[in-house]
Amino acid sequence: MATDIIIYHNPECGTSRNTLAMICNAGIEPHVIEYLKTPPSRALLVELIGRAGIGPRALLREKGTPYAELGLADTALSDDALVDAMMAHPILINRPLVVSPLGVKLCRPSEAVLDLLPTGQLGTFTKEDGEQVVDASGQRIA
Repeated sequence: MATDIIIYHNPECGTSRNTLAMICNAGIEPHVIEYLKTPPSRALLVELIGRAGIGPRALLREKGTPYAELGLADTALSDDALVDAMMAHPILINRPLVVSPLGVKLCRPSEAVLDLLPTGQLGTFTKEDGEQVVDASGQRIA
């Protein structure tokens, strides 16, 4: 089954790697966009935020970014200002963001991607930290 899945991915991020691996474990070869190398356009970023049903603040990454230095914790900042910051510093875009026919979601934790996959897992899946997420029959472990 051909399924169009896009993952905005950072290969340095364990959550992003686990999410990508779960997509592949469903037999899907996604379009992988390393967003630090190829950031989305402003219009696309705004569209993805809207389709995910979140606000720009919910997509902001704090850890390992210039979040504090830029004063982004200030709740008076507009959504436009937050998007401007993400455009200027793509590392501020939290990841992984996944687009599928079933929706758009920031997949934190990584197993949130299972809700976006139109096919089930093909077998067991264990995250990099050793946590088993899917059993041998392809069923999600609660």
